[in-house]
Amino acid sequence: MAASPYEDRHPSTQHLVRYFGYGHLPAHLQPVSQAVHDIMQDVVDLVPDGPELTAGLRKLLEAKDCFVRAALDDREG
Repeated sequence: MAASPYEDRHPSTQHLVRYFGYGHLPAHLQPVSQAVHDIMQDVVDLVPDGPELTAGLRKLLEAKDCFVRAALDDREG
């Protein structure tokens, strides 16, 4: 198994970044989730660990879930 690029980060950061994966989603939902994943990577690269990063990642994760559901709803008509 490959090492996580976040293994040197705080456990809270490590815990949250794992939920931004998108490979398990159907192909039509992956681009939506990948866009948010890419934002997460940029933010984690720029911002130090701490309570505000954790809160922001949690909110970004909630937003990602909403975006994916919106894309799912759009597909279902």
